[in-house]
Amino acid sequence: MQKQEFRAAVALAAVFSVRLLGLFMIYPVFAAYARNLSGANPYLIGEALGIYGLSQGLLQIPFGVLSDRVGRKVMIVSGLVLFAAGSAIAALSTSIGGVIIGRALQGAGAVGSVILALVADLTVEENRTKAMALVGITIGASFMVALVAGPIAANFIGVPGIFWLMVALALVGIAITEFVVPNPRRVRVHRDAEAVPALIGAALRDRELLRLDFGIFALHAMLTASFLVVPGLLGATLNVPVRDQWVVYLPVLLVSVAVLLPAIIVAEKYRRMKGVFVGAVAALAASQLMLYFGAANLFVLLAALVVFFSAFNVMEASLPSLITKSAPAEAKGTAMGLYSSAQFLGIFVGGIVGGFAHQHGGGAGVFVLTTAIALLWLLAAATMAQPSYLTTRLLPIVGDRKRDPEILAARLRQVPGVAEAVIVADENLAYLKVDSRSFDAARAEALAEAG
Repeated sequence: MQKQEFRAAVALAAVFSVRLLGLFMIYPVFAAYARNLSGANPYLIGEALGIYGLSQGLLQIPFGVLSDRVGRKVMIVSGLVLFAAGSAIAALSTSIGGVIIGRALQGAGAVGSVILALVADLTVEENRTKAMALVGITIGASFMVALVAGPIAANFIGVPGIFWLMVALALVGIAITEFVVPNPRRVRVHRDAEAVPALIGAALRDRELLRLDFGIFALHAMLTASFLVVPGLLGATLNVPVRDQWVVYLPVLLVSVAVLLPAIIVAEKYRRMKGVFVGAVAALAASQLMLYFGAANLFVLLAALVVFFSAFNVMEASLPSLITKSAPAEAKGTAMGLYSSAQFLGIFVGGIVGGFAHQHGGGAGVFVLTTAIALLWLLAAATMAQPSYLTTRLLPIVGDRKRDPEILAARLRQVPGVAEAVIVADENLAYLKVDSRSFDAARAEALAEAG
């Protein structure tokens, strides 16, 4: 990447991370805090934890589409203002109802899709994948840092203090957006990075994409439901209060990262993606069964957490890769947009259904629910098609743009390693799905340059 592209990607990754950091910091400490709020019960605690996923999931794509018209920075700043306002309401609330309103408003600041679109605006096609990967790594790191930092922060400033910290982080995000992130020379739709409304119907009819959308939905439903119970289990079984539970999460997450790296190498380099994927889903199901049957045993509880977070991290890395492999070349951004929406709706459903299960069945009821979700996902994963191991490549068309795009597409399909080729004339781009092991990039670029 060029220096200005790297700077833009780092700045936007920072905007993404300051927002997610606060949201994830709440997870390990919220259930214990919310029990003391006026009107709280297990169901409403689950609703409060998950409600931001509903507004986030519903508004993610509309925010991105609207940013094409009114500007990226306008929507990012507006979303961060909503996030800050919701955080302040949650911080000031002494009732569970007030926190639910604040959390819903937090989610209404659904700027994730806009940030990715701005990354696309500020990078050239050949560097965009690297920039997106940088943002993705930041998201994963934010999650792990937040699980450790949440209990530590709660010990010093309390959960209301974490909500106020979210306000401060939102203001930092606004400052980075306005003063550090460059202004794009022009704003346009990027089919590889954002959802295109005209392509949503086709993406929703694609069974393989729907399996993957269900996967991220199930993963985050399980995560959210589990955090209604796991902090209490750590207190009861390990005698570790919530404020000190970072000493459990830190080594568990370090082990999960050590598991992640070889798993991804086997999946991608040796092309064993389906086996790794199905194995990780089976591990998630096993972890929930361990929690159901053995959460009162110190060693079983710790082993279950290691298995869960190891499989969770493998899924977080594998699912976006599988979306890219499965989506049509010109619909990658649309597929990723729906995938992201499914993730946040999973958070909402996990909170709602997990809270209901907790209220009526206790901790065991939650793990019956999460086990059922994991087993249903395992069935869907076991029957999925073998991944194609194709990646998306974009080629600018810089020659005679009056040529019939179908002729150019047909010629590109004859290039070794090209499985799909779609020309979008108004963008002057060729969208390709290629096998990186056999793709003749020089020949494809020569054809695109000749137009």
